[in-house]
Order: sequence, then structure tokens, then C-alpha cells
Amino acid sequence: MGKDKLQVSLGLAIRRRREALKVSQDDFADIISMHRSYYSAIERGEKNLTLQVLSRVANGLKARLSDIFRDAGD
Repeated sequence: MGKDKLQVSLGLAIRRRREALKVSQDDFADIISMHRSYYSAIERGEKNLTLQVLSRVANGLKARLSDIFRDAGD
């Protein structure tokens, strides 16, 4: 899986998990103390995330990193 495709797949997996929690992007960005536009770019696959940022997102989603990576690989 190429870098761009991985970023897009990861962003979609994150979006699906957030939507399953029935939380808006704005509210979720507030929950994890992140600017909404930066978080939105993550969901669109435009950001190459560090492990620290990904961990912050996963914690907000109440998910393990491995679960998010697994979802992105489907």
C-alpha cells in the first residue's frame, strides 16, 4: 500500500470510528485538543501522522492503534 493510499485509508478508518461514536468533527477535535482544520485534514488523508498524533486520535476514539491500522487495511 502506497503512502498516499495508506494516509487516505487511515483517515477513512478514523472517520468511520468517529461517526460511529456520533461525534462531529468539531466536537471531536475539541475533545482531543486539536484544531478542527488539522483534524479534518487527517480524515481526508492529507496529513502524514506521527505516532504521537495518531495515539492522541486513537485515545479520543477509545481505540487501540492496532484496531485503527486493522480497519485501515480492510
